[in-house]
Amino acid sequence: MYRPYRRPKRKGYTREPFLLFDKEGKPKPKPLPKIPERKPFTGSDGEYRKMKRGGDVMPARNKKNFRPTEKGAGMTKAGVAAYRRANPGSKLKTAVTGKVKPGSAAAKRRKSFCARSAGQMKKFPKAAKDPNSRLRQARRRWKC
Repeated sequence: MYRPYRRPKRKGYTREPFLLFDKEGKPKPKPLPKIPERKPFTGSDGEYRKMKRGGDVMPARNKKNFRPTEKGAGMTKAGVAAYRRANPGSKLKTAVTGKVKPGSAAAKRRKSFCARSAGQMKKFPKAAKDPNSRLRQARRRWKC
């Protein structure tokens, strides 16, 4: 038993039935959705930049894309834009540094980051004591 399903009469469609089940009555597997191909991001030397674990393509480590430790570390707006171009579907955002409304999405992101980085302060007491450490600089930039 099979149930034919007719597609709507639109330009580009045929009148042939699109079968959801084969002739034995077994459901046909749905075709997998196409995943957009990642554009390889190359640095000035032409090498691909990849993260060690995730396999994401990373932008080049330069002044344009990454902030120095003294200025709070992390990625710049241009760096985040470059990352998102190289990795479609990414939701990476820059640090929440301005004034935010209590309870807003930005305030929740800040609260979450501050909670995570507080755990890092416990885990790495040496970095927690050093005011110029990357961890402390980032917390200062996020206003934790």
